[in-house]
Amino acid sequence: MIDFDQLDKLIHEKCRLAIMTLLATRDDWSFQDLKAELGLSDGNLITHMRTLVNAAYVKESCDETGSRPRTTYRLTAAGRKAFKTHIDLLEAIVKAAKPS
Repeated sequence: MIDFDQLDKLIHEKCRLAIMTLLATRDDWSFQDLKAELGLSDGNLITHMRTLVNAAYVKESCDETGSRPRTTYRLTAAGRKAFKTHIDLLEAIVKAAKPS
């Protein structure tokens, strides 16, 4: 039987699952690219990113060398591991739910 308590509540929330999925697809994403891809407001995205950064799943970097600061995000090793564990559990749930 599947232990649903193993679902990572930080990742499982819809917006954070989408963020983690995007971050898993390439090395880093800028704040503006994430915002455009996900259709989130600045405040909503900042709140979700803060949660993931505080959990040490995501690393935030700010480059202030240009005319405007550019904030980028990338998965940490812990974030990549947590995401893989979460996705593996979701796959097990889907597999268990499919009729034979």
